[in-house]
Amino acid sequence: MTLREAAHALRDRRISSAELTEAALDRIDRLNPRLNAFLTVTPESARRRATEADRELAAGHDRGPLHGIPLAVKDLFETRGVRTTSGSKIFADHVPSQDAAVVEKLEAAGAVLVGKLHMHELAFGITSNNPHFGAARNPWDTERIPGGSSGGSGAAVAAGMVFAAMGSDTGGSIRIPAAFCGTVGLKPTYGRVSRFGAIPLGFSLDHMGPLTRDVRDAAVVLNAIAGYDRRDPACSRRPIVDYLPEEGCAIRGVRIGFPDRFFFERLDEEVDSAVRQALARAASIGAAVAPVRLPDMAAANAIAQIILLAEAAAIFEPHLGNREQFGVDVLALLDQGRMLPATDYVNAQRARRKLQTEFRSVWSQVDCLIAPTTSITAPRIGESTVPLGGEAEDVRRAATRLVRPWNLLGLPALSMPCGLSAGGLPIGLQIIGPPFAEALVLRVGAALEDAGVTLPPCPLS
Repeated sequence: MTLREAAHALRDRRISSAELTEAALDRIDRLNPRLNAFLTVTPESARRRATEADRELAAGHDRGPLHGIPLAVKDLFETRGVRTTSGSKIFADHVPSQDAAVVEKLEAAGAVLVGKLHMHELAFGITSNNPHFGAARNPWDTERIPGGSSGGSGAAVAAGMVFAAMGSDTGGSIRIPAAFCGTVGLKPTYGRVSRFGAIPLGFSLDHMGPLTRDVRDAAVVLNAIAGYDRRDPACSRRPIVDYLPEEGCAIRGVRIGFPDRFFFERLDEEVDSAVRQALARAASIGAAVAPVRLPDMAAANAIAQIILLAEAAAIFEPHLGNREQFGVDVLALLDQGRMLPATDYVNAQRARRKLQTEFRSVWSQVDCLIAPTTSITAPRIGESTVPLGGEAEDVRRAATRLVRPWNLLGLPALSMPCGLSAGGLPIGLQIIGPPFAEALVLRVGAALEDAGVTLPPCPLS
């Protein structure tokens, strides 16, 4: 059942929010010992909110499609009175006195929050193999990673624990779990969703967005969380629109760019084949698919890495005197950031602006881009390298190489499933658009879903 189907069932009185919430809590209770997707579950407050939602809906007070729907948020979104760890020992006992902006908006929309989701330590990694809270696991194969850093979010949605989950994305941390777990993951334009109350990793790279069961569900969540917030200095005043694609939406004439250089190099063969088939499907329903040449994406990756290392080190500098609080992998990255010269950071920001300018010519040629989300399917827990093109490639690089540039450029990017490998693992494609083109990106994704670009249900869902 999708989020929208559950919302219709609530309004038709075929089910209650209390029943949906109990089903979610029961599923969490049964599956979380296997998946480790939740760090904190909040059954008492969830039941109270569900009862209130049923009462409001019965009285005709309808807050919208999220009203009464069980959701969860990554454990870096502050929740008043509920522990928020960011997957770290630093914040192990952090109980905020306020809610993050995203949490405020979800609750204002009537959503029922059932808990806080597992993640890579401090959101600084792609495995969600956390040294403090254990490894989160992929519902398609529990010996494999769910991706990260929003690994618990991807696992919880794929396994049917919740209808949607909030994640954050600094270098792919929504889209990588979406690809590995077979869900939809949306990174909106930088500034489209407030970062207020989310424990940061990269000041100029952090994006907040949803993971959902299908594309239209992602649009429903974006409708609830998008918009200006004066508490976030990067938040855009640009007006929001209705992001939900209509049923049977068309993409005839939409110019889809096929960036065959860089994005289709050093790919797992099954990933390459699945994404090319999705591009062919887009052409078959009327899209104008054509090759497009992009600026230097390898340079974009290098620039983004410099900026992230420097910004993360600056954020966590006050805690680095107590080094035993950090996992080995995160500490190594923070140490790298501390050693970067300031000139490297300044020059990286200058190069970033140049790339953003160069991309204007891309958007004069195409309306959006389609590319693989990751070059691989989910690796095994503890696996540090994977074979690609006859060579061993670092797992982190293989996972982030195709997603990181869009954080640097601040562009909206949607990951959606486009098939399964022979081993039964999800494959993801991403749709990237110009700034604030979320409505177009979601329409293209929904049209592909309508045309059959999707997955069978996860074995645990």
